[in-house]
Amino acid sequence: MRGRISQWVFACLAFMLLLGLLGETAARAAEAQSAVAQPSPASAATSAATGVKPGEPFDVEKATDSYLSQLSPEKRAKSDAYFEGGYWIALWSFLYTLGVAWILLGTWLSARMRDLAERLTRFRALQTFFYILLYLLVTALLEFPWAVYTDFFREHKYGLATQNFPAWLLDQLKGLGLALIIGGLTLTLLYAVLRWKPRTWWIWGAVVSMLIGVILIALGPVFIEPVFNKYTELKDPSLREPILSLARANGIETKHVYVVDASKQTNRVSANVAGMFGTMRIALNDNLLRRVSPAGIKAVMGHEMGHYVLDHVYKAILYLIIILVTGFAFLRWAFDRVVARRGERWGIRGVADPAGLPLLAAILSVFFFVLTPVNNTFIRTDEAEADIFGLNAAREPDGMAEVAMILSEYRKISPGPVEEWIFFDHPSGRNRIHMAMRWKAEHLGDLKAPETKTP
Repeated sequence: MRGRISQWVFACLAFMLLLGLLGETAARAAEAQSAVAQPSPASAATSAATGVKPGEPFDVEKATDSYLSQLSPEKRAKSDAYFEGGYWIALWSFLYTLGVAWILLGTWLSARMRDLAERLTRFRALQTFFYILLYLLVTALLEFPWAVYTDFFREHKYGLATQNFPAWLLDQLKGLGLALIIGGLTLTLLYAVLRWKPRTWWIWGAVVSMLIGVILIALGPVFIEPVFNKYTELKDPSLREPILSLARANGIETKHVYVVDASKQTNRVSANVAGMFGTMRIALNDNLLRRVSPAGIKAVMGHEMGHYVLDHVYKAILYLIIILVTGFAFLRWAFDRVVARRGERWGIRGVADPAGLPLLAAILSVFFFVLTPVNNTFIRTDEAEADIFGLNAAREPDGMAEVAMILSEYRKISPGPVEEWIFFDHPSGRNRIHMAMRWKAEHLGDLKAPETKTP
């Protein structure tokens, strides 16, 4: 759902995955992880989850394989099919976006919508705003059949969605409403920049886009997310107090932990420490509470707090500035060349003409599509850093492994390295479990027995 909002708000400029489906590689580089700890009282208590007998040296590889073996061949095949199918979904979504742009441009529908907006008012800003409303409505209508398949039928096919169609459709309409408001104002402002700075619009466009992105990051937890889900205080002190203690120990000042009723939409587990400039909020969804042990919940919250403590949101903003400036520079180069050849045929008067918005969206879609491995690597690196932070903060390696196994329901658990580099924006389940077991091997003497919960 959030992905659809992002596409509408920013005119279908969401990140896309690269073309093709990569199979698993034949071999994985061996990592030399020997037994490094002597058995201790804690090792006997923690052996059940990892298949290590009391008195045996802790073997990282064996412990990792023990967790992986919990995923039956049937469940692994289903998870792999869902995730690998996502590669093709990304490709077809990219092509679908280009197809929608071609329809709007090639049939002169975009030019006609601009002409209609100009007949409605003589004010340029209002003309742009009216055009963008029409554009968002038309693209939403054209993309609706694809959204029904990818976001509703396919999610139900793999047992990940819980909504009936009317409830799903209501969320889609809420997203469209937000897109009309936020997207309409955002793109109207961007087009004002195009008219104001006809030569350097690509620089100022990147700056304005970045500022709007920061505002949305800050306001999202308070004003956007509650449109789709209800946030309530976590009342169970046996869960709330350890989370708040973990937050205080890592410099996060808050007295509240919120629960999101995500189960009305999905079976996925999730949590976050989101917001900035005073809107920070710790939240976890009700699926996490229902399906994961206290140790797993603590591991997840340690990971999420890692993002906050390590300032990943500010690093992401810096990265996004670089990407936006580069993307807008590419946009200017490509737009000018395409319009020189086909602008008259499509009725586009120039870059400040709203009728050219489908072309801008298509060009940026190409840019982000090609940049997929770079973007995924940046995000995956932050996720790995948060994993390590979470292990050191929460000290729950088996909890982390438990959650990685639950996530394997819809994330391919053991991809090849090239496949992971291109398509994964998080470390694979195998690598996460291996990291947790490696950490555990170094801390066996001071670990308590894990609490596990069968999904």
